[in-house]
Amino acid sequence: MIDYIKGNLAELTPAFIVIENGGIGYFVSISLSTFTKLEGKKECRILIHEVIREDAHQLFGFADKEERDIFRLLISVSGVGAATARMMLSSLTHEEIEKAILGSDVNTLKSIKGIGLKSAQRIIVDLKDKLGKQSGTGEIFAFTDNTKREEALSALVMLGFGKSAVLKVLDRIIREEKNLTVEDIIKRALKSL
Repeated sequence: MIDYIKGNLAELTPAFIVIENGGIGYFVSISLSTFTKLEGKKECRILIHEVIREDAHQLFGFADKEERDIFRLLISVSGVGAATARMMLSSLTHEEIEKAILGSDVNTLKSIKGIGLKSAQRIIVDLKDKLGKQSGTGEIFAFTDNTKREEALSALVMLGFGKSAVLKVLDRIIREEKNLTVEDIIKRALKSL
C-alpha cells in the first residue's frame, strides 16, 4: 500500500495532480484545500489513500495527515464513497467537518453537494463517538475528556438542569476559555442556563 509519493508536480488542477516520481507520473485525485496548499509548488510530498476495486485503481492525495484521517473516517460510513468524501473536503475544511459532526450540525453537512438529510445524520451518528475519542486532532477536541467539564456537568445536573442543555453551555464556555477552574465554569454556566 502506498503511504505517500514525493516528487515533481507535473500537473496541478483543482481536482487532480500528476506527480512524477522515478519516471512515472501518478494521477492523484485531490480536494480543493489540498490544491490550495500545493499552488505554486514545483515539488511536493503528498499523502495517499488507495482505492483498489475490480475495475479501477484510484489514488487520493492529501496535503496533511488530518485531512487524510477525516477522509478515511468519512468513507467508513455506509453510503459515503471516496468521491463523496473528496467533495465534502472540497466544500469544507477538515476542521469544519469535524466541528459539524461533533456539534451534530446536520445543516452544515447538508449544504454539501450530494449530502442529503439521511446521509448527514448517518455521518454524525457513525462518526461522533470516533471523533470524540481521538486526541490531538485539533483544538475542538481539547475539552472532550476534560475532568473539569465532567465535574461541572455532574454538579449542574444535580442542581436540576437538563444534561443536553448543560453540555452545550459547558462546551461553549470551555472553548472560549480553557484555563478556568471548575467553580468558574459552574458560575459562568449558571449565568447562561
